[in-house]
Amino acid sequence: MSFLISIFQLSLTILAMSEHSLQNQKPLTYLALGDSYTIGEGVAEKDRYPVQLVRALNSMGNDTWSDPQIIAKTGWTVDELQAGIDGSETNPQGYDLVTLLIGVNNQYRGRSVAEFEKEFEALLTRAIGFARGKKDHVVVVSIPDWGVTPFALNKGSDQKKVAVEIDAYNAAKKAVCSQLGVAFVEITADYRAIGFQPEMVVEDELHPSGLVYSRWTQKLLTQVQEIKF
Repeated sequence: MSFLISIFQLSLTILAMSEHSLQNQKPLTYLALGDSYTIGEGVAEKDRYPVQLVRALNSMGNDTWSDPQIIAKTGWTVDELQAGIDGSETNPQGYDLVTLLIGVNNQYRGRSVAEFEKEFEALLTRAIGFARGKKDHVVVVSIPDWGVTPFALNKGSDQKKVAVEIDAYNAAKKAVCSQLGVAFVEITADYRAIGFQPEMVVEDELHPSGLVYSRWTQKLLTQVQEIKF
């Protein structure tokens, strides 16, 4: 009888320890780096894709995620994002997930792909550092083609020229990702098919609406689900 009581007490102790461990488990952390697409120019905070991604991950119930830390600003190029990171407080313990979407403003300002590729490699290396050196915890998102938007059409932009340049930038990004062993999520083709629709842009007729970001979120979610946290 005393043996059974001891086993029962041991079980209660293990259960209590497990509950204590769960209660004290720190939420997973996420750093989102980028420009207007990451900060969600023109949309409510809840519609930004990093916020949507965390909401989706938390709804799955496997892990608990804290609110994403977003370092991004409309108009930023790669070097300006680097400076923005320098001027921000980041977690010295690193992050469980890091996403990176940058480059459209380098293209928009007419900078060379070769210059971009070199700067992007340095930035991606830094992003891997934020992920504690875990390359599979970093996800890069391709650059959407702003040339299909009503803004570009009204401005009389050369859509073919923009498309060719965006493709060149994305090819450079993908090559660097392959070289460094980082996942590359392609959203450009889908955006080209929907980015001209009125409901897919915000008031400025240039930046994506929450509907677009929800599509990006699903693609990111599929990729993030493959990561072991």
